[in-house]
Amino acid sequence: MAHAGMIVYVPRARSHKIAAFHLPWGVGTTMTANKELLHEVASLLVEALNLETAPEAIDPQAPLYGDGLGLDSIDMLEVSLVVSKRYGVQLRSDDENNEKIFASLASLADHIAAHRTS
Repeated sequence: MAHAGMIVYVPRARSHKIAAFHLPWGVGTTMTANKELLHEVASLLVEALNLETAPEAIDPQAPLYGDGLGLDSIDMLEVSLVVSKRYGVQLRSDDENNEKIFASLASLADHIAAHRTS
């Protein structure tokens, strides 16, 4: 039984095609997460969402939702689940900071770096 604010995982097979970005990681950004974590989170997104791109091709500053990576609300739920399982970071659907947390790969990695338990 699902409760308000609870993340519910609905597996699905889908494939995204993403144009490659050529901005080197860490160049021109203000992110605090290190490059290793950024690559790890990008790899996690590629694997969890079956993206047809290399993790290195994801622009860390591109929006995750809508334009940029083109993720939808179901994708964001899947991302929340895998991040919670991998890093112990509790992500809730009713968190007022979700827009900021999920703004980009860099912002998600920054949030993970600040709140991870594993």
